[in-house]
Amino acid sequence: MMNMIAITSAVELGLLYTLMTLGLFISYRILDIPDLTVDGSFTLGAAVSAICVVAGHPVLGILLAMGAGVLAGMVTATLQTKLKVQPILAGILTMTGLYSINIMVMKEKSNVPLLGSDTIFTYAKALFGNQGVMIVGLVVVVVVCIILGLFLFTKLGLSIRATGDNEAMVRASSINVDLMKIIGLALANALVATSGALIAQKQSFADAGMGTGMVVIGIASLIIGEVIVDIFVKRRSIPVNIFAAVLGSIIYRIIIAAALAVNITASSMKLISAIIVGIAISYPVIQKYIQVSVSKSKRIRGRKDTEC
Repeated sequence: MMNMIAITSAVELGLLYTLMTLGLFISYRILDIPDLTVDGSFTLGAAVSAICVVAGHPVLGILLAMGAGVLAGMVTATLQTKLKVQPILAGILTMTGLYSINIMVMKEKSNVPLLGSDTIFTYAKALFGNQGVMIVGLVVVVVVCIILGLFLFTKLGLSIRATGDNEAMVRASSINVDLMKIIGLALANALVATSGALIAQKQSFADAGMGTGMVVIGIASLIIGEVIVDIFVKRRSIPVNIFAAVLGSIIYRIIIAAALAVNITASSMKLISAIIVGIAISYPVIQKYIQVSVSKSKRIRGRKDTEC
């Protein structure tokens, strides 16, 4: 069984991973682009953050990680828009290139430990005690959600949303579609890299392979949140979608913590993630199938009662 400490830790991680989920929300839901850069940009943010922490600049590390994520997103978007590379292939190319870049950033090491170095979380714990990580996570998530929500209702934000909804119409309206994609993917990967930076400082290390599977985790979190929200809300707006990303990220981490609590090995977590995504994606179809089966069963039962 899970104890309170495990649940609290899961919520803390869920809050820090929320930024990554929001990044995928922008690329997958807003722009309708399958961006596989995430696996590389997440690690890039962690690597940049770790090197800055070792140098004694944890806050600067978060800001530089965000900037590095912007550059990664711009590279992927440029491949798509200017060189006409397919979106999935463009993401794979950038992700592959980032593996080598991440190693270079970490000074040719595959792992950078941060034990003994000050991070934003050690500062937070000094100020707020054991609740420091939770407070930092809540503040960061609330601020980012508010800024993102407001941005998506600006003229630029509406143009990015329109690009994902109907690219042909946006082109006909004399809006630079390529620029909208570049800005959108830059913003998405900035959030992903910031999430990686926060996770590195929270876990006190950066590893070259820590971004593997982040796309699956992010999509799982996003879909879980959307499925739960759809139970209570008939029509999802931008604020509701942002809330769904936050909720899904936290619930996903709680599910993973529960799985670990029943002695499921860490090596099986990717399989668990894939199963969660499969169930979440197919939930509407499963629900419809159940409704049809129940309705059919009732009709058959009604005919039998009539015959009797």
